[in-house]
Amino acid sequence: MAGVDSTAILAAIQSLLRLVRDIARSSGAGFSGDFKKDCTDLSRRVALLSHLLEEIRDFKGDLRLLYESASSSSSLSCLSDLTVALQAAKKLLVIAGNFDHKISREGSAKKIAFQFQCVTWKLEKALANIPYDDFEISEEVQEQVELVRGQLRRARERYGKPLNSAILSHGLPQPSDKEHVENTGDINHQQQLETTKDEIRSKENHSKVKNNNQNDTIYQSDISKISSASSQIEICKNIDENKKVDTPSIPDDFLCPISLELMRDPVIVSTGQTYERSYIQRWIDCNNTTCPKTQQKLKNTTLTPNYVLRSLITQYCITHNIQQPTLLTNRKLKSEDIQAMESILRNLQSHSIHQQRTALSEIRSLSKRSTDNRILLAQAGAIPILVSLLNSQDTLIQENAVTSILNLSIYENNKGLIMLANVVPSIVNLLRVGTMETRENSAATLFSLSLANENKIIIGASGAIPSLVNLLENGSRRGKKDAATALFNLCIYQGNKGRAVRAGIVPVLLKMVRDSDSDSGDSGDSGVCMVDEALTILSVLASHQEAKVGIVKGGVIPLLIDLMRTGVSRNKENATSILLSLCKRDGENLECISRLGAVIPLMELVKNGSERAKRKAESLLGHLQRNQNQQGM
Repeated sequence: MAGVDSTAILAAIQSLLRLVRDIARSSGAGFSGDFKKDCTDLSRRVALLSHLLEEIRDFKGDLRLLYESASSSSSLSCLSDLTVALQAAKKLLVIAGNFDHKISREGSAKKIAFQFQCVTWKLEKALANIPYDDFEISEEVQEQVELVRGQLRRARERYGKPLNSAILSHGLPQPSDKEHVENTGDINHQQQLETTKDEIRSKENHSKVKNNNQNDTIYQSDISKISSASSQIEICKNIDENKKVDTPSIPDDFLCPISLELMRDPVIVSTGQTYERSYIQRWIDCNNTTCPKTQQKLKNTTLTPNYVLRSLITQYCITHNIQQPTLLTNRKLKSEDIQAMESILRNLQSHSIHQQRTALSEIRSLSKRSTDNRILLAQAGAIPILVSLLNSQDTLIQENAVTSILNLSIYENNKGLIMLANVVPSIVNLLRVGTMETRENSAATLFSLSLANENKIIIGASGAIPSLVNLLENGSRRGKKDAATALFNLCIYQGNKGRAVRAGIVPVLLKMVRDSDSDSGDSGDSGVCMVDEALTILSVLASHQEAKVGIVKGGVIPLLIDLMRTGVSRNKENATSILLSLCKRDGENLECISRLGAVIPLMELVKNGSERAKRKAESLLGHLQRNQNQQGM
């Protein structure tokens, strides 16, 4: 595998670690229904794997050389197997977490029970192939992994009993072997598309980055070749090996969380979740007062039709030649709405500056108002026109055009259309020459678009980062915030870290950290306190060698230690994380923080800090202890 970049391997390991943590967090949210214990046990077992992945991530050797060596198949291919198994586990927990056989399709329970068997087998198999020595895994973590393997083995043996027993334990009718074979054909044919969001937070809340969302794939087995239910383990192997899916995957949002079926009449409950009307009505009729998916208390029992989702399901069925569920109808737009939209777009293309301004003001207002409008404007062809207007010489047109694009990008499906219109060069230009509000909204637009991982690469290569760093240093209060969120998200991609460092981001961030004590936060734009944002970005950059050198030269190590003592919880976490990155395999920095009294605040964090702070503090204390032992030898 010549040419493999070790940073790409590290990124894959980080992605795997995030996947484990996502699964672990699902346990904290709680499960209910028939498979509550199965879901809880699975998520807790997966959570125990985080320390293994952290040690692989922190491996002192050269991952690239290890990957390219003759032993690569036993060294790192196991991570691929583990990824597939964990992706399957995550999907299964979503499906089974709130399953209730009383209101679900007959036969769904046995599919889920069978999938637990498959996922357990996959995880046990993947962990059995982990080469501890190659990754220098500690004895403590090895023991923990072996404990998880033992738990999985016992669970597999339990699931490995005739599947009818597992189904009977949930009080359901006992199927024949033939029924089992027929009903497992689509068990792993669950959905891989990103969740379509009706509404996301306003631009002011963009600072909370959601990583989310990967296109996890679980492959369908060729069940027609299975002769009896006694070959269940072989079925699992076939699911793992047969990666050809003949039918298109249906997006998760198109399936009712209760029935797992394509919705025909989607309705929204008071918690914002969408269900098939008949199933959620039956749930309510059974005197249930909580949302099946979130377990939140229902404020009322009003069922609001989700017309937008209904329309999307219809379009999807037409595109993929899938028979539409009965009672599903397209949303009918009033003729006056269509005429009004067409009129706005005509004015948008007018040669009159006045008409363009008026049309843009209307589009900015419409795109801010609702998801329906964002969908309709995109379908009407507004996006390419708006992108072309970014190059207008009129500053008001620039401002309204970029803000309208920002609003449209809130709807996930519009992000791809905006990128296809080649919006990035024009946005980068506005970051340099636009008014302050235009620059603010340009930065926010880049953040919104960069939520898609592939867009991080495109935006980073476009020259946007130096302009964002300039806005971070010299912008308005809101401009600094928008630039910070965009830079944070872009620097999650390893290739953009070097670009940010070369653009001078480290001195800017260090100045923000040093000035935090004197900034009151109420002295205007120049006095805005950005210590939280600065530390967050530095915690991402500190793993990059050039950034590490710049941080050490900046002389902020004493301030970071002080923040571990006196900062708010999040700042303590990030300060500890930065120090850990600076000190790994660096005896000089370890001796420095030891002289400056880092041990006491680290021990305090281990005792009373957040979970993340505890992990970082424990790891850094371990490095300090090993360095001290080496010095004493």
